[in-house]
Amino acid sequence: MKVVAYSIKAFEKEFLARANQKKHDITLISNPLNSETAVYAEGKEAVVVFTNDDVSAYVINQLADLGVKYIATRSVGTDHIDKEAAALRNIKLANVPEYSPQAIAEHTVAMALALNRHLAESNAHSHLFDFRLNGLMGFNLYGKTVGIIGLGHTGQATAAIFNGFGCRVIGYDPLAKSNLPGIEQVAMNDLLATADIISLHAPLCPENYHMINNETLALMKDGVMLLNTSRGGLIDTEAALRAVETGKIGYLGLDVYEKEKGLFFEQHQHDTDRDPLLEKLMTFKNVLITPHQAFLTSEALQQIANQTIKNLDQWQAKKCVGNACVCAKNCKATGELSTVDTTKA
Repeated sequence: MKVVAYSIKAFEKEFLARANQKKHDITLISNPLNSETAVYAEGKEAVVVFTNDDVSAYVINQLADLGVKYIATRSVGTDHIDKEAAALRNIKLANVPEYSPQAIAEHTVAMALALNRHLAESNAHSHLFDFRLNGLMGFNLYGKTVGIIGLGHTGQATAAIFNGFGCRVIGYDPLAKSNLPGIEQVAMNDLLATADIISLHAPLCPENYHMINNETLALMKDGVMLLNTSRGGLIDTEAALRAVETGKIGYLGLDVYEKEKGLFFEQHQHDTDRDPLLEKLMTFKNVLITPHQAFLTSEALQQIANQTIKNLDQWQAKKCVGNACVCAKNCKATGELSTVDTTKA
């Protein structure tokens, strides 16, 4: 199958090559997918994208006009793809249903530790040969209550690590199975009011957009630690900034940002026009921001590459991608798992 993969970073190439084994003719380009770069898909059957690519209706129509039949995203999240537009043009969609939840979970807990023990600040002081302990007091994780919102694979993996620290873990997810090990499932408002640390692991969908806002922040403990390694749009960032300013949020750790598209994954050090909201957040010592890197482990990258190539393999064999199907009319829901029906999405 002839494929073009957009937004490819240098560190991904080895993993994709190892997974592909020269089965597919894949053109790797660093450019993001948008209305100007869609032309690179001419003559290709499939396009591989990432979270910050523009897979809007307009771009999808461009791709369809060029003959593209399949779009695979190298991510779990699919909020960057207009699924209805793809369905109208009979383009099949696939994601990576899961990959190394431990990678995301470990980064989440690393952010909690870095914030709590002021590691970034103390490291900066030490590099200046300032070894005083002023302002570096933290707290024990042991005995604290951690609230996990979203109890999928990553939420459960995060809960397991916090369990290991001796934390009480409570969780909320209306779709989760009951009796998950190590997690006391509670109502959303109870979690917000009880947790010392709140960690977000929910998908971004219309129902979850800005789930952390002025109203939900008001329910939280004063000085709460809020962590987000899921999707930026789960948090109303302006509301979070106000909460940091007032002390309602005592610690804020973000690996994602609702306005990260066109910003994260790229060098903007010399930009004169910077995102004012993000720049303001970065002035606070109790705010830690990482550039959407929670997934960035060798194990996770290989699993992402393997699943991406597997999706292409299935499409080439005229089969549905099974659990990786994210079409608007999901094959899993219709039971059409054996073959690809190009008359419906």
